[in-house]
Amino acid sequence: MNAQLDSFKYDDAIVRKFLVATFVWGLVGMLVGLIAATQLVLPSLNVVPWLSFGRLRPLHTNAVIFAFAGNAIFTGVYYSSQRLLKTRMFSDALSAAHFWGWQLIIVAAAITLPLGFTQSKEYAELEWPIDIMIAVVWVIFAVNFFMTIARRRERHLYVAIWFYIASIITVAILHIFNNLSLPAGPFKSYSMYAGVQDAFMQWWYGHNAVAFFLTTPFLGLMYYFMPKAANRPVFSYRLSIMHFWTLVFMYIWAGPHHLHYTALPEWASTLGMIFSVMLWMPSWGGGVNGLLTLRGAWNKVAEDPILKFFVVAVTAYMMSTFEGPMLSVKSVNALAHYTDWIIAHVHTGALGWNGFLTFGMVYWLLPRLYQTKLYSNKLAEVHFWIATFGMILYATAIYSAGVQQGLMWRAFDETGRLQYPDFIETTMKLMPMYWMRVAGGTLYLAGMVIFGWNILKTWQSRPAKYEEPVIQAAPLERKPGESGKNVFAGFSVAGHRRWEALPILFTVWTTVAVIVASLFEIIPTFLIQTNIPTIASVRPYTPLELAGRDIYQREGCFNCHSQMIRPFRYETERFGEYSKPGEFVYDHPFLWGSRRTGPDLAREGGKYNNLWHVNHMKDPRAVTPNSIMPAYPELLTQKLDFNTIQKHVDAMAMLGVPYGELIKDGAAIEAARTQAAEVAADIESTDPNLTGLADKEITALVAYLQRLGVDIKKANEVAAARLPAGGQ
Repeated sequence: MNAQLDSFKYDDAIVRKFLVATFVWGLVGMLVGLIAATQLVLPSLNVVPWLSFGRLRPLHTNAVIFAFAGNAIFTGVYYSSQRLLKTRMFSDALSAAHFWGWQLIIVAAAITLPLGFTQSKEYAELEWPIDIMIAVVWVIFAVNFFMTIARRRERHLYVAIWFYIASIITVAILHIFNNLSLPAGPFKSYSMYAGVQDAFMQWWYGHNAVAFFLTTPFLGLMYYFMPKAANRPVFSYRLSIMHFWTLVFMYIWAGPHHLHYTALPEWASTLGMIFSVMLWMPSWGGGVNGLLTLRGAWNKVAEDPILKFFVVAVTAYMMSTFEGPMLSVKSVNALAHYTDWIIAHVHTGALGWNGFLTFGMVYWLLPRLYQTKLYSNKLAEVHFWIATFGMILYATAIYSAGVQQGLMWRAFDETGRLQYPDFIETTMKLMPMYWMRVAGGTLYLAGMVIFGWNILKTWQSRPAKYEEPVIQAAPLERKPGESGKNVFAGFSVAGHRRWEALPILFTVWTTVAVIVASLFEIIPTFLIQTNIPTIASVRPYTPLELAGRDIYQREGCFNCHSQMIRPFRYETERFGEYSKPGEFVYDHPFLWGSRRTGPDLAREGGKYNNLWHVNHMKDPRAVTPNSIMPAYPELLTQKLDFNTIQKHVDAMAMLGVPYGELIKDGAAIEAARTQAAEVAADIESTDPNLTGLADKEITALVAYLQRLGVDIKKANEVAAARLPAGGQ
């Protein structure tokens, strides 16, 4: 052992910054969520375009995931890593760049999403300049973290560090490959992938963003802060090893279960289902490991609100990781998909697992970071019970709503007809449960206010100057045999201990596990591009229709409407012929959706005349009484930006969309103006009061909606015409 000890101080200032950001953005994100939930029962609250439900919903999800949960992760990682590695973070400058860079990203998201700048991909809506910022800031974080490991004074890496490593590596891979796109303007881009491939990449990312941003880093926090709060060692080291490696390898396969019964090949979604079901056991192994860490401390749990938060968090984790595999089973998914059941499932994890673990961690950190007593344990207890009751109220309401939705959509009467043919019938049945969700969300938000008051009052009682204890620890010396040889020794417990002393090797194996699992699905899926049966009648969107599609994305219509009819009788009876892979070859990005607050639009084209769509966008309730859709009267007055259309068509052509002569200078603009004049003339001929729409955004959106599904109808007409007389 070294006779000379190193002296150093931990950087807790950066932890305090991230802690405050966690609360501030959590309050903002949850408030936006409450507003969006209220808009579903009071559509009149969609007062201005930039605060409409379609734009607020992605703002809510991004704020809660990346602002609240993200800052919580960084709070815990920066605090625990320094203690576990017995060293200060590698660079104070990199820590500061990470903090301010991440907050800048959040502010950019808070500005651009309400303005309608979106890629339309769930949890990846942010446009390309912000995506680049995210990548840069993430690299700064990664460099700081891995260089801190390199200068550590603790030989073996504790289990929390394993989960941090996996999270940092995998999030980088997911973010880069899912967000590959071609810019078509300062805040406009088109996905490099189309249709089926884009859907696959999105849910490879979407499911694993939940896995490696909302699960694995929080498991790392659980493995550090829960034993600390209970003053107990982790229950089982062997279980920790099993938990980590099975999650890292298996989780990455599970994404395609989000696409059951869609145009994605069945083998891919079936593979996703198999791995999802297998995930149940290792996930519960981690949950059991967490709960059994409290063995012998249950009396303390009854008295300590911090441990109560941790217990509910791990319980919510186990509930979510049981329900996730269950929802991946095709028969269950057929009922639950596109319903509020999925919303309830996601919020059980977010409110219970991520929220409560964050609350427990912050309450434990407050006296240590601010070097004073927690202002009020009683207020923390009140926060716990109010938030718990709010979460139960929310979950009960939305689980009930989801099951009722699924059953009503598939119900047939005694004559064999749909029992509830009008989509709005189902929506109206859910209103009491939507009000109940608002009540539950209000209680949870009230808990956040109490949380903030406790933080503020604790901060106010801090000392005039923080003490910065000097830590002494022996520098790390390399032992013989730590050269990285016998890399497969990790398949035993003793061998795994060797890996923990070799962080580069440990990181390489983690990366290999993630990449290999990903490539087994990605490569065959992308080979499918050449095997998708072509549909001769499917043509690219006209320039005006493409502009209308851009408006559809801008307004967030994909948040409430799917464009994917599954091969079930109750869906084809209600919406039309089921969707085919060849329909989406020119869709950059895909817009299949993940929830139906409104009806599916895959066969919307030709269903109503142009005037119906104008009136529906102007005032949905004048056309469909009781509709909860926001009104978009501004589309009838806002001028369509024809000047950007050529750039957008050119970008799509660069992605392989066959636009032919339309890529010539000004050709796309001229074509768009011609079609817009035709659409406007048709509207005016039906209602002479609606004049001057040829240069307005409504004409583009109507053109797009009228195109949906038309190509398939033409293909069917051609096929029918080829049949011999009598249809034999």
